[in-house]
Amino acid sequence: MTQEIKFGTDGWRGIIADDFTFANVRRVAGAIASYVQKYENAQRGVIVGYDARFASPQAARVVADVIAAAGIPVKLANDYTPTPAVSYAVKQQGAAGGVMVTSSHNPWNWNGVKFKARFGGSATPAIMKKIEEEMAAGAAPKGTRAAVQEVDLKKDYVTAVCAFAGMDLIAKTKFKFAVDAMYGSGRGVLPGIFAERGVQCVAIRQELNPLFPGINPEPIQPHTRMLQDTVVREKCDAGLATDGDADRIGAVAEDGTFIDSHRIFCVLLRWLLERKKWPGEVVRAFNTTGMIDRIAAKHGRKLHETSIGFKYVADLMMEREILMGGEESGGIGYSRFLPERDGVLNSLLLANVMAEEGKPLGQLVADLQREFGPHYYGRSDLHIPENMKQSAIQRARADGTQSLGRYRVLKKEHMDGVKFFLDAPTNGNGANAWVLFRASGTEPLLRLYTEASSPELVSEFLRIGETFVRE
Repeated sequence: MTQEIKFGTDGWRGIIADDFTFANVRRVAGAIASYVQKYENAQRGVIVGYDARFASPQAARVVADVIAAAGIPVKLANDYTPTPAVSYAVKQQGAAGGVMVTSSHNPWNWNGVKFKARFGGSATPAIMKKIEEEMAAGAAPKGTRAAVQEVDLKKDYVTAVCAFAGMDLIAKTKFKFAVDAMYGSGRGVLPGIFAERGVQCVAIRQELNPLFPGINPEPIQPHTRMLQDTVVREKCDAGLATDGDADRIGAVAEDGTFIDSHRIFCVLLRWLLERKKWPGEVVRAFNTTGMIDRIAAKHGRKLHETSIGFKYVADLMMEREILMGGEESGGIGYSRFLPERDGVLNSLLLANVMAEEGKPLGQLVADLQREFGPHYYGRSDLHIPENMKQSAIQRARADGTQSLGRYRVLKKEHMDGVKFFLDAPTNGNGANAWVLFRASGTEPLLRLYTEASSPELVSEFLRIGETFVRE
């Protein structure tokens, strides 16, 4: 019996040697090749890259061979490569699409495949649907074998992100940065950029180690503990972390406090609007902070809310003039560069904000809280049986839920999962209180997201949410 392959919000992922096998990689590559033949200019070729996980280089070679066997030219990375470097190459070279072998932030025993569309960003839902149809049909196209050319995808990408971010102020800054690649394919990239310009930098977890010892390569707590300790010990002004394929960012303030992607987004958005005066609208995913809405409103910018997954953000970037778009997991992108999230680029932009404002990261975040009110965020990943997960979602969707814990439900929204807005203190102009229940599209778990006006309320909402799930 043929094993079922499911595509989530950002491609296909599975456990190595169980779901992620070379046989299944061939099936996915065959579906992509068939899609490119039917809907794209196949002779423009496909870019293939890979991260630093077990078997990623070998799987990328399998992908390249299957696509080339269909008569589609392939440019294959000659080294571990950040996902946004693949996306940049697709757009810059006018390729028909790109394939990245990675499972991003998942544990060491996972791997997967992402497809990047010809515009240099996450494939839209419409594109993913077509690839899924080719998969269901068992597509395995053949043709006159095309060439597979090994290329350096990082050099031009690094030049481009440095030009876009602007390195003049960074090169002059006295700030000191700690940089954490989390053993991922961004290893060596940021340290190299900083070293070339004489910027003080302490680099950690840059070596190749596909076991990701002690962590998942995801720039959130608790996996940022080493970076937080490094920032304090080395007296750095900020810590910058990229995930397993370097398309997401996390950060640490000068006192060792973890700075989540919501506050990173807000620091960057405020700077782009107030200092850079960039035009465009703002996009955020359903599970991100309401502070983004307040910043956009202050500057008269239209705000769009999308379903969870960067492909939905990218889809809107194709339709409208979007200044900036982002998601909860640390993916932030800019239409004027690429409709793609990029941990390296956002790290450089954050360093640029610090250099221009003359403030360490923690002070920039404190400025936001003073102006737009206290906003605190939390997330909990509940690994629970499938029947419990489905029961919780069904109960959350039901109309009869009038309260969560001791808090009255003011309203519910169902864009992606179920979001409860609660009647809880806002500390003046602080965050609205909400809890979101959502079943993951790529992993066996149910996620709780919450925002409130104090850390204590966030902790309480997560407890209330978990109690509801396990009832």
